[in-house]
Amino acid sequence: MNRAEKAEQFREAARRRILVKDGPYGTAIQRLKLSEADFRGGRDFARDQKGNNDLLNLTRPEDIAGICRQYLEAGADVLATNTFNANRISQADYGTQDLTYDINVAAARLTRALADSHATPDKPRFVAGAIGPTNKTLSVSPDVNNPGHRDVSFDEMKDVYRQQIEGLLDGGVDFILVETVFDTLNAKAALVAVDEAAEARGEAVPVMISMTLTDLSGRNLSGQTVEAFWHAVQHARPLSMGLNCSFGATELRPYVTALSRIVDTLLCVYPNAGLPNEMGEYDERPETTGTLIREWAEHGLINVVGGCCGTTPAHIARIAEVVAALPPRPIPHPEPKLRLSGLDALAEVAGVSPA
Repeated sequence: MNRAEKAEQFREAARRRILVKDGPYGTAIQRLKLSEADFRGGRDFARDQKGNNDLLNLTRPEDIAGICRQYLEAGADVLATNTFNANRISQADYGTQDLTYDINVAAARLTRALADSHATPDKPRFVAGAIGPTNKTLSVSPDVNNPGHRDVSFDEMKDVYRQQIEGLLDGGVDFILVETVFDTLNAKAALVAVDEAAEARGEAVPVMISMTLTDLSGRNLSGQTVEAFWHAVQHARPLSMGLNCSFGATELRPYVTALSRIVDTLLCVYPNAGLPNEMGEYDERPETTGTLIREWAEHGLINVVGGCCGTTPAHIARIAEVVAALPPRPIPHPEPKLRLSGLDALAEVAGVSPA
């Protein structure tokens, strides 16, 4: 089955029920309490590798497989690869940028094998190749004395994403997940890279997009509201659009509601397990998360739901349980009109185009 067919299979499954995405790798890996030697896996590196979670796809694949397996057994329909920082920019912090392609291929193959081993005719499993935002921003200068300065250009960022995407596609992912988008321009570079990779391969490459908010004003780091962000990326015709990270389900609720009314594709949201405590840890219990997600589903707000920072397989299992008998969000069909985006969304009103 090619990727276009997998996308249609995904849409068909989402028409019947609310699909469940997996949880995070970061906090799951933290719970393993791995040492520097564990991260190295017997390899020789010039710099310390502890904290380089993506490298574990090569050095500790059994640990990553164990995390994937737990999410599958909890009921996840969609697995994301452990590749949030598997790009040249982020890997350069560890001196492992030359391993970027290999990390992505290994992660995709590992996740693909596990997903296929748990798939059934009634419950297909899907693999999304996860692409994080990198630690650079195209929209904001890192130098307060030089607003025009950027550490990386758009074309450089696009090429960084392209290398990662090629590895994920070669490894067998179904979709590309552009997630935790704090900078809209970064996301656009990723979307161009997806388009270029698809064109080079002569195939459709479905994409999922997930924005993250920087504060309770409901904007990302580049200043856009959720509505404006959707207007800015809608042209990519994503398989899903949504939100992740930032906050727990309580704080995300108004923004999920806003998107549910305007996004004419599947809405995918995976919140944190509440807000972190003073030690940076997450205390929200699976029962609490499940209750909040059930309310989302009862109000017809979601098509795909999972967990981000602090959530565990127990959270995913509870989410899967509470949404099992609830119908998915109906896809809206907004009236065709001119829609633009600056920091805020602009739309044609009463036949008058935005000034």
